[in-house]
Amino acid sequence: MTTKQIIFTGGGTAGHVMVNLAIIPEFLKDGWTIDYIGSKNGIEKDLIEPLEGVTYHPISTGKLRRYFSKENFKDPFKVLKGTWQAHRIIGKKKPAVIFSKGGFVSVPVLVAARMRGVPAVIHESDYTPGLANKLAIPFAKKVLATFPETVQYLPEQKAEWIGAVVREELFTGSREKGFDMTGFSNKKNVLLIMGGSAGSKKINQAVREGLEELLKQFQVVHICGKDNIDETYEQEGYVQYEYVQDELKDLLAITDMVCSRAGANAIFEFLALNKPMLLIPLSRQASRGDQIVNAQSFEKQGYAKVLEEEELSTDSLVTSLLELKKDKFEIKDKMNQYRSSEAKEKVIDIIKNQANLSSLL
Repeated sequence: MTTKQIIFTGGGTAGHVMVNLAIIPEFLKDGWTIDYIGSKNGIEKDLIEPLEGVTYHPISTGKLRRYFSKENFKDPFKVLKGTWQAHRIIGKKKPAVIFSKGGFVSVPVLVAARMRGVPAVIHESDYTPGLANKLAIPFAKKVLATFPETVQYLPEQKAEWIGAVVREELFTGSREKGFDMTGFSNKKNVLLIMGGSAGSKKINQAVREGLEELLKQFQVVHICGKDNIDETYEQEGYVQYEYVQDELKDLLAITDMVCSRAGANAIFEFLALNKPMLLIPLSRQASRGDQIVNAQSFEKQGYAKVLEEEELSTDSLVTSLLELKKDKFEIKDKMNQYRSSEAKEKVIDIIKNQANLSSLL
């Protein structure tokens, strides 16, 4: 094993990649050799492959569904194949440590890591651990939590609360570039609407049906997901994007308020940037309910307002956003009391410590 050789993994949604994107540059600057194991067609491939100095390795991966599907019978074989592929990659690369951000692609990687005797560190963003991380935790040395309350759901000897890891580049956005991109001005509030990396058809529909009312109060940036742009709604004060990566920091620089899903990484980034938010968490019918708990935690602390997906309509969306605007300064005051921990530095130190320990074995 080489002390400065590391493998990252995680994927399925942008939330399972963002922490990796935040810390990979620090390892590159420190001279580490970096490989990334992800799925063949997941969003992590699009986000990681372009990074200079990072080698991407696609593997087979399955998905454990909470509903009946014939794919459930195929997926165990996909996971076995992925485990064999990860085992071969780890054996060839001989990393000192593996860092996992979760998602189902990470499960075969963590199993293979244990088989190869390579220590693994898991990061859990949500209030309660996701299914993939629950399966992977027995194969990890450390499990790091974003919410302090999450530690109670983790093995005591492995758990450590480190806080939220926020990408530093989000603080470097240019208002000038943001206004140039959108054609907006600073004379009216800018509302940024995000439905998650895959978009949300229900949110998109409610936004577009309520656009006439929304544009009376806001300029609207709508990140609507792949193939979800609707050109029939193009008009002054409203811009649509399928997905935004590098330019997100510039859009956030001009943003006054956010309407978003309640993935943990995203909402902690909005908190760090002092952006009052309306959260529309994924329903329990579409998820395990982690976003609902995330949103409730932020609402309780005064950082956000919450609109349950079951209650989402054009009228409820517009009403909730107008209430958010009315209370935005009170929410910003609450946000100003939040003190971000040095989470990124803690994560890096823990990873390096595990690497050093493995090199002694």
